[in-house]
Amino acid sequence: MLDVTSTWVEPSSTATALLLLGRGSDPATERGVECPGELPAPSDPDLVARATAAKAALGEKVFVLGHHYQRDEVIQFADVTGDSFKLAREAAARPDAEYIVFCGVHFMAESADILTSDAQKVILPDLAAGCSMADMAVLSQVETAWETLAELGVAAGTVPVTYMNSSADIKGFVGRNGGVVCTSSNAERALTWAFERGERVLFLPDQHLGRNTAVLEMGFDLADCVLYDPHKPGGGLTPEQLRDARMILWRGHCSVHGRFTLDSVDEVRERVPGVNVLVHPECRHEVVTAADQVGSTEYIIKTIEAAPAGSAWAIGTELNLVRRLANANPDKQIMFLDRAVCYCSTMNRIDLPHLVWALEELVAGRVPNQITVDPATAEHARTALDQMLALP
Repeated sequence: MLDVTSTWVEPSSTATALLLLGRGSDPATERGVECPGELPAPSDPDLVARATAAKAALGEKVFVLGHHYQRDEVIQFADVTGDSFKLAREAAARPDAEYIVFCGVHFMAESADILTSDAQKVILPDLAAGCSMADMAVLSQVETAWETLAELGVAAGTVPVTYMNSSADIKGFVGRNGGVVCTSSNAERALTWAFERGERVLFLPDQHLGRNTAVLEMGFDLADCVLYDPHKPGGGLTPEQLRDARMILWRGHCSVHGRFTLDSVDEVRERVPGVNVLVHPECRHEVVTAADQVGSTEYIIKTIEAAPAGSAWAIGTELNLVRRLANANPDKQIMFLDRAVCYCSTMNRIDLPHLVWALEELVAGRVPNQITVDPATAEHARTALDQMLALP
Protein backbone atom coordinates (compact mmCIF):
# COMPACT_ATOMS: atom_id res chain seq x y z
CA MET A 1 0.00 0.00 0.00
CA LEU A 2 1.00 3.62 -0.26
CA ASP A 3 1.87 3.86 3.39
CA VAL A 4 1.61 6.90 5.61
CA THR A 5 -0.89 9.51 4.51
CA SER A 6 1.54 12.26 5.45
CA THR A 7 3.83 11.06 2.67
CA TRP A 8 1.34 12.11 0.03
CA VAL A 9 -0.41 15.33 -0.91
CA GLU A 10 -2.97 16.05 -3.55
CA PRO A 11 -1.74 18.00 -6.57
CA SER A 12 -2.95 21.51 -7.20
CA SER A 13 -6.02 21.81 -9.39
CA THR A 14 -3.83 23.54 -11.98
CA ALA A 15 -1.41 20.62 -12.19
CA THR A 16 -4.27 18.17 -12.33
CA ALA A 17 -6.01 20.03 -15.10
CA LEU A 18 -2.77 20.39 -17.00
CA LEU A 19 -2.26 16.65 -17.08
CA LEU A 20 -5.94 15.93 -17.72
CA LEU A 21 -6.06 13.89 -14.53
CA GLY A 22 -8.76 13.69 -11.94
CA ARG A 23 -9.47 11.90 -8.70
CA GLY A 24 -11.27 8.59 -8.72
CA SER A 25 -11.51 5.20 -7.10
CA ASP A 26 -8.30 3.28 -6.63
CA PRO A 27 -7.29 0.41 -4.32
CA ALA A 28 -5.01 2.73 -2.37
CA THR A 29 -7.74 5.35 -2.03
CA GLU A 30 -10.23 2.74 -0.87
CA ARG A 31 -7.79 1.89 1.95
CA GLY A 32 -7.95 5.53 3.02
CA VAL A 33 -4.50 6.39 1.69
CA GLU A 34 -4.05 9.52 -0.37
CA CYS A 35 -1.72 9.61 -3.35
CA PRO A 36 -0.61 12.51 -5.52
CA GLY A 37 -2.31 12.84 -8.88
CA GLU A 38 -4.95 10.14 -8.76
CA LEU A 39 -6.04 8.94 -12.17
CA PRO A 40 -9.73 8.91 -13.02
CA ALA A 41 -11.67 5.79 -12.08
CA PRO A 42 -11.07 2.88 -14.45
CA SER A 43 -13.22 3.19 -17.53
CA ASP A 44 -16.80 1.99 -17.29
CA PRO A 45 -17.56 -1.75 -17.34
CA ASP A 46 -18.89 -1.51 -20.90
CA LEU A 47 -15.43 -0.58 -22.16
CA VAL A 48 -13.81 -3.35 -20.13
CA ALA A 49 -16.27 -5.85 -21.56
CA ARG A 50 -15.73 -4.54 -25.10
CA ALA A 51 -11.97 -4.79 -24.82
CA THR A 52 -12.26 -8.31 -23.44
CA ALA A 53 -14.59 -9.37 -26.25
CA ALA A 54 -12.49 -7.80 -29.01
CA LYS A 55 -9.27 -9.34 -27.73
CA ALA A 56 -10.95 -12.74 -27.47
CA ALA A 57 -12.31 -12.43 -31.01
CA LEU A 58 -8.83 -11.71 -32.37
CA GLY A 59 -7.30 -14.59 -30.43
CA GLU A 60 -3.71 -15.45 -31.39
CA LYS A 61 -3.76 -12.88 -34.18
CA VAL A 62 -3.17 -10.05 -31.69
CA PHE A 63 -0.39 -9.49 -29.17
CA VAL A 64 -0.79 -6.56 -26.77
CA LEU A 65 2.29 -4.95 -25.24
CA GLY A 66 2.06 -2.70 -22.18
CA HIS A 67 4.85 -0.43 -21.01
CA HIS A 68 5.40 -0.18 -17.25
CA TYR A 69 4.32 3.47 -17.28
CA GLN A 70 0.84 2.70 -18.63
CA ARG A 71 -2.19 3.09 -16.43
CA ASP A 72 -3.70 -0.04 -14.86
CA GLU A 73 -6.82 -0.02 -17.01
CA VAL A 74 -4.57 -0.66 -20.03
CA ILE A 75 -2.04 -2.96 -18.34
CA GLN A 76 -4.81 -5.44 -17.48
CA PHE A 77 -5.12 -6.28 -21.21
CA ALA A 78 -1.38 -6.57 -21.90
CA ASP A 79 0.00 -9.98 -22.78
CA VAL A 80 3.45 -8.79 -21.70
CA THR A 81 4.61 -5.80 -19.66
CA GLY A 82 8.09 -4.36 -19.67
CA ASP A 83 10.39 -1.55 -20.72
CA SER A 84 10.61 -0.39 -24.32
CA PHE A 85 13.31 -2.77 -25.54
CA LYS A 86 11.96 -5.81 -23.76
CA LEU A 87 8.58 -5.21 -25.38
CA ALA A 88 10.07 -4.80 -28.86
CA ARG A 89 11.95 -8.06 -28.44
CA GLU A 90 8.82 -9.79 -27.17
CA ALA A 91 6.99 -8.64 -30.29
CA ALA A 92 9.75 -10.05 -32.50
CA ALA A 93 9.50 -13.35 -30.61
CA ARG A 94 5.82 -13.69 -31.63
CA PRO A 95 6.06 -14.14 -35.44
CA ASP A 96 2.61 -15.71 -35.57
CA ALA A 97 0.92 -12.60 -34.17
CA GLU A 98 -0.41 -10.66 -37.14
CA TYR A 99 -1.13 -7.55 -35.08
CA ILE A 100 1.15 -6.03 -32.45
CA VAL A 101 -0.79 -3.48 -30.40
CA PHE A 102 1.84 -1.39 -28.63
CA CYS A 103 0.58 0.44 -25.57
CA GLY A 104 3.52 2.78 -25.21
CA VAL A 105 4.81 5.72 -27.22
CA HIS A 106 5.80 6.31 -30.83
CA PHE A 107 9.52 5.45 -30.74
CA MET A 108 8.70 2.15 -29.03
CA ALA A 109 6.28 1.18 -31.78
CA GLU A 110 8.91 2.11 -34.37
CA SER A 111 11.43 -0.22 -32.72
CA ALA A 112 8.86 -3.00 -32.72
CA ASP A 113 8.25 -2.46 -36.44
CA ILE A 114 12.00 -2.61 -37.11
CA LEU A 115 12.43 -5.85 -35.18
CA THR A 116 9.31 -7.68 -36.40
CA SER A 117 8.67 -9.26 -39.77
CA ASP A 118 7.08 -7.55 -42.76
CA ALA A 119 4.01 -9.73 -42.27
CA GLN A 120 3.32 -8.21 -38.86
CA LYS A 121 1.55 -4.90 -38.34
CA VAL A 122 2.38 -2.66 -35.39
CA ILE A 123 -0.46 -0.48 -34.09
CA LEU A 124 -0.20 2.50 -31.73
CA PRO A 125 -3.68 3.15 -30.27
CA ASP A 126 -3.13 6.93 -30.19
CA LEU A 127 -0.71 8.57 -32.62
CA ALA A 128 -0.38 11.53 -30.24
CA ALA A 129 1.47 9.30 -27.76
CA GLY A 130 4.99 10.57 -28.33
CA CYS A 131 8.09 11.11 -26.21
CA SER A 132 9.39 14.58 -25.44
CA MET A 133 12.93 13.24 -24.99
CA ALA A 134 12.94 11.51 -28.37
CA ASP A 135 11.59 14.68 -29.97
CA MET A 136 14.57 16.66 -28.62
CA ALA A 137 16.89 15.02 -31.17
CA VAL A 138 15.78 15.73 -34.74
CA LEU A 139 17.67 14.11 -37.61
CA SER A 140 18.49 17.40 -39.35
CA GLN A 141 19.93 18.78 -36.09
CA VAL A 142 22.04 15.68 -35.51
CA GLU A 143 23.34 15.75 -39.09
CA THR A 144 24.31 19.40 -38.61
CA ALA A 145 26.19 18.48 -35.43
CA TRP A 146 27.99 15.69 -37.28
CA GLU A 147 28.97 18.11 -40.05
CA THR A 148 30.40 20.43 -37.41
CA LEU A 149 32.51 17.58 -36.04
CA ALA A 150 33.61 16.69 -39.58
CA GLU A 151 34.69 20.28 -40.26
CA LEU A 152 36.79 20.14 -37.09
CA GLY A 153 38.35 16.89 -38.25
CA VAL A 154 37.07 14.86 -35.30
CA ALA A 155 34.04 13.03 -36.73
CA ALA A 156 36.19 10.07 -37.75
CA GLY A 157 37.20 9.58 -34.13
CA THR A 158 33.68 10.00 -32.76
CA VAL A 159 31.27 7.10 -32.23
CA PRO A 160 27.55 7.93 -32.01
CA VAL A 161 25.57 6.18 -29.31
CA THR A 162 21.83 6.65 -28.98
CA TYR A 163 19.52 5.73 -26.17
CA MET A 164 16.64 3.43 -27.02
CA ASN A 165 14.39 6.43 -26.34
CA SER A 166 15.03 7.96 -29.75
CA SER A 167 13.31 8.01 -33.12
CA ALA A 168 13.96 5.49 -35.87
CA ASP A 169 15.64 8.30 -37.83
CA ILE A 170 18.21 8.78 -35.07
CA LYS A 171 18.78 5.04 -34.69
CA GLY A 172 19.28 4.91 -38.47
CA PHE A 173 21.82 7.75 -38.33
CA VAL A 174 23.73 5.92 -35.61
CA GLY A 175 23.69 2.70 -37.61
CA ARG A 176 24.97 4.47 -40.74
CA ASN A 177 27.85 5.98 -38.79
CA GLY A 178 29.14 2.89 -37.01
CA GLY A 179 27.41 3.42 -33.67
CA VAL A 180 25.18 1.50 -31.33
CA VAL A 181 21.87 1.75 -29.48
CA CYS A 182 21.81 1.36 -25.70
CA THR A 183 19.29 0.95 -22.92
CA SER A 184 19.49 2.29 -19.39
CA SER A 185 20.66 -1.13 -18.22
CA ASN A 186 23.48 -1.64 -20.75
CA ALA A 187 24.67 1.94 -21.32
CA GLU A 188 28.02 1.23 -19.66
CA ARG A 189 28.65 -1.73 -21.94
CA ALA A 190 27.65 0.29 -25.00
CA LEU A 191 29.97 3.16 -24.06
CA THR A 192 32.85 0.77 -23.36
CA TRP A 193 32.33 -0.71 -26.82
CA ALA A 194 32.25 2.78 -28.35
CA PHE A 195 35.44 3.95 -26.64
CA GLU A 196 37.25 0.88 -27.94
CA ARG A 197 36.52 2.27 -31.41
CA GLY A 198 36.88 6.01 -31.00
CA GLU A 199 38.29 8.83 -28.92
CA ARG A 200 34.94 10.37 -28.07
CA VAL A 201 31.22 9.63 -28.06
CA LEU A 202 28.28 11.67 -29.29
CA PHE A 203 25.53 10.56 -26.90
CA LEU A 204 21.88 11.03 -27.92
CA PRO A 205 19.41 12.23 -26.78
CA ASP A 206 19.45 12.03 -22.96
CA GLN A 207 22.25 14.05 -21.41
CA HIS A 208 21.61 12.66 -17.92
CA LEU A 209 21.94 8.98 -18.79
CA GLY A 210 25.13 9.72 -20.73
CA ARG A 211 26.67 11.84 -17.97
CA ASN A 212 25.67 9.50 -15.14
CA THR A 213 27.01 6.45 -16.93
CA ALA A 214 30.31 8.05 -17.91
CA VAL A 215 31.04 9.62 -14.53
CA LEU A 216 29.51 7.23 -12.00
CA GLU A 217 30.07 3.91 -13.77
CA MET A 218 33.15 4.53 -15.92
CA GLY A 219 35.15 6.93 -13.77
CA PHE A 220 35.14 9.90 -16.14
CA ASP A 221 35.40 13.43 -14.81
CA LEU A 222 32.56 15.87 -15.29
CA ALA A 223 35.03 18.01 -17.24
CA ASP A 224 35.25 15.21 -19.83
CA CYS A 225 31.61 15.89 -20.72
CA VAL A 226 30.31 18.84 -22.73
CA LEU A 227 26.71 19.70 -23.49
CA TYR A 228 25.78 20.24 -27.14
CA ASP A 229 22.79 22.56 -27.64
CA PRO A 230 21.32 22.04 -31.15
CA HIS A 231 19.67 25.45 -31.00
CA LYS A 232 23.00 27.30 -30.79
CA PRO A 233 25.71 27.69 -33.47
CA GLY A 234 28.30 24.98 -33.00
CA GLY A 235 26.16 23.58 -30.22
CA GLY A 236 27.17 26.54 -28.05
CA LEU A 237 30.65 25.07 -27.74
CA THR A 238 34.06 26.21 -28.93
CA PRO A 239 36.08 24.09 -31.37
CA GLU A 240 38.53 23.40 -28.54
CA GLN A 241 35.74 22.11 -26.28
CA LEU A 242 34.49 19.75 -28.98
CA ARG A 243 37.98 18.51 -29.78
CA ASP A 244 38.90 17.93 -26.14
CA ALA A 245 35.62 16.34 -25.03
CA ARG A 246 35.32 12.63 -24.43
CA MET A 247 31.54 12.72 -24.08
CA ILE A 248 29.51 15.10 -26.24
CA LEU A 249 26.11 15.03 -24.59
CA TRP A 250 23.02 16.08 -26.52
CA ARG A 251 20.87 18.65 -24.75
CA GLY A 252 17.91 16.34 -24.16
CA HIS A 253 16.20 14.98 -21.07
CA CYS A 254 13.17 13.10 -19.78
CA SER A 255 10.41 15.47 -18.72
CA VAL A 256 9.39 13.02 -15.99
CA HIS A 257 12.74 12.12 -14.43
CA GLY A 258 14.09 15.64 -14.89
CA ARG A 259 11.55 16.89 -12.32
CA PHE A 260 13.33 15.25 -9.40
CA THR A 261 15.75 17.51 -7.52
CA LEU A 262 18.29 17.25 -4.76
CA ASP A 263 15.76 19.02 -2.55
CA SER A 264 13.39 16.08 -3.17
CA VAL A 265 16.01 13.68 -1.84
CA ASP A 266 16.88 15.84 1.17
CA GLU A 267 13.20 16.35 2.05
CA VAL A 268 12.26 12.68 1.99
CA ARG A 269 15.32 11.69 4.06
CA GLU A 270 14.36 14.24 6.71
CA ARG A 271 10.72 13.15 6.70
CA VAL A 272 11.26 9.37 6.63
CA PRO A 273 14.30 8.25 8.65
CA GLY A 274 16.04 5.22 7.15
CA VAL A 275 14.36 5.58 3.76
CA ASN A 276 16.10 4.06 0.75
CA VAL A 277 16.21 6.40 -2.25
CA LEU A 278 15.99 4.49 -5.54
CA VAL A 279 16.08 6.42 -8.82
CA HIS A 280 16.29 5.95 -12.56
CA PRO A 281 19.55 6.99 -14.31
CA GLU A 282 17.59 9.49 -16.43
CA CYS A 283 17.48 11.68 -13.30
CA ARG A 284 19.81 14.63 -12.89
CA HIS A 285 23.40 13.93 -11.90
CA GLU A 286 23.08 15.45 -8.41
CA VAL A 287 19.96 13.35 -7.74
CA VAL A 288 21.60 10.13 -8.89
CA THR A 289 24.71 10.94 -6.84
CA ALA A 290 22.61 11.47 -3.71
CA ALA A 291 20.51 8.31 -4.17
CA ASP A 292 21.18 4.98 -2.46
CA GLN A 293 20.55 2.92 -5.58
CA VAL A 294 20.23 3.70 -9.28
CA GLY A 295 18.91 1.51 -12.05
CA SER A 296 16.64 0.88 -14.99
CA THR A 297 12.91 0.32 -14.71
CA GLU A 298 13.41 -3.43 -14.56
CA TYR A 299 16.09 -2.96 -11.88
CA ILE A 300 13.73 -0.82 -9.81
CA ILE A 301 11.00 -3.46 -9.98
CA LYS A 302 13.34 -6.31 -9.01
CA THR A 303 14.85 -4.29 -6.17
CA ILE A 304 11.47 -3.54 -4.62
CA GLU A 305 10.27 -7.12 -5.04
CA ALA A 306 13.39 -8.39 -3.23
CA ALA A 307 13.35 -5.74 -0.49
CA PRO A 308 12.68 -6.89 3.09
CA ALA A 309 9.29 -6.36 4.66
CA GLY A 310 9.04 -3.12 6.59
CA SER A 311 11.66 -1.32 4.54
CA ALA A 312 10.94 2.21 3.29
CA TRP A 313 11.56 3.29 -0.29
CA ALA A 314 11.32 6.65 -2.07
CA ILE A 315 11.33 5.96 -5.79
CA GLY A 316 12.27 8.47 -8.46
CA THR A 317 10.49 7.32 -11.59
CA GLU A 318 7.08 7.56 -13.28
CA LEU A 319 4.15 7.57 -10.88
CA ASN A 320 2.01 4.85 -12.48
CA LEU A 321 4.83 2.39 -11.85
CA VAL A 322 5.43 3.62 -8.29
CA ARG A 323 1.73 3.25 -7.45
CA ARG A 324 1.64 -0.23 -8.96
CA LEU A 325 4.70 -1.29 -6.96
CA ALA A 326 3.14 0.11 -3.79
CA ASN A 327 -0.08 -1.80 -4.33
CA ALA A 328 1.83 -5.01 -5.11
CA ASN A 329 4.06 -4.71 -2.02
CA PRO A 330 1.83 -3.78 0.92
CA ASP A 331 4.43 -5.03 3.41
CA LYS A 332 6.79 -2.18 2.45
CA GLN A 333 6.54 1.58 2.78
CA ILE A 334 6.76 2.79 -0.81
CA MET A 335 6.48 6.45 -1.71
CA PHE A 336 7.02 8.75 -4.63
CA LEU A 337 10.28 10.71 -4.36
CA ASP A 338 8.62 14.04 -5.10
CA ARG A 339 5.33 15.44 -3.83
CA ALA A 340 4.36 16.82 -7.25
CA VAL A 341 2.53 14.91 -9.97
CA CYS A 342 4.89 13.08 -12.29
CA TYR A 343 2.92 11.02 -14.78
CA CYS A 344 4.27 10.61 -18.28
CA SER A 345 1.50 12.66 -19.88
CA THR A 346 2.18 11.41 -23.43
CA MET A 347 2.30 7.76 -22.31
CA ASN A 348 -1.05 8.29 -20.60
CA ARG A 349 -2.64 9.21 -23.93
CA ILE A 350 -2.99 5.47 -24.43
CA ASP A 351 -6.12 4.88 -22.40
CA LEU A 352 -8.80 2.21 -22.44
CA PRO A 353 -11.08 4.03 -24.94
CA HIS A 354 -8.21 4.21 -27.47
CA LEU A 355 -7.30 0.57 -26.86
CA VAL A 356 -10.93 -0.53 -27.33
CA TRP A 357 -11.16 1.45 -30.56
CA ALA A 358 -7.95 -0.11 -31.94
CA LEU A 359 -9.00 -3.65 -31.06
CA GLU A 360 -12.50 -3.26 -32.46
CA GLU A 361 -11.11 -1.79 -35.67
CA LEU A 362 -8.95 -4.90 -36.05
CA VAL A 363 -11.97 -7.12 -35.45
CA ALA A 364 -13.75 -5.22 -38.22
CA GLY A 365 -10.87 -5.92 -40.61
CA ARG A 366 -9.40 -2.41 -40.53
CA VAL A 367 -5.84 -1.66 -39.39
CA PRO A 368 -5.73 1.64 -37.48
CA ASN A 369 -2.66 3.75 -36.73
CA GLN A 370 -0.14 1.36 -38.23
CA ILE A 371 3.44 2.38 -37.51
CA THR A 372 5.88 1.74 -40.33
CA VAL A 373 9.53 2.66 -40.73
CA ASP A 374 10.84 3.12 -44.27
CA PRO A 375 13.10 0.25 -45.39
CA ALA A 376 16.34 2.25 -45.66
CA THR A 377 15.98 3.76 -42.18
CA ALA A 378 14.90 0.41 -40.77
CA GLU A 379 17.95 -1.33 -42.23
CA HIS A 380 20.43 1.08 -40.63
CA ALA A 381 18.50 1.21 -37.36
CA ARG A 382 18.46 -2.57 -37.25
CA THR A 383 22.25 -2.52 -37.65
CA ALA A 384 22.58 -0.33 -34.54
CA LEU A 385 20.09 -2.46 -32.62
CA ASP A 386 21.81 -5.70 -33.64
CA GLN A 387 25.11 -4.24 -32.48
CA MET A 388 23.54 -3.61 -29.09
CA LEU A 389 22.36 -7.21 -28.94
CA ALA A 390 25.89 -8.36 -29.71
CA LEU A 391 27.44 -6.43 -26.82
CA PRO A 392 29.39 -8.73 -24.47
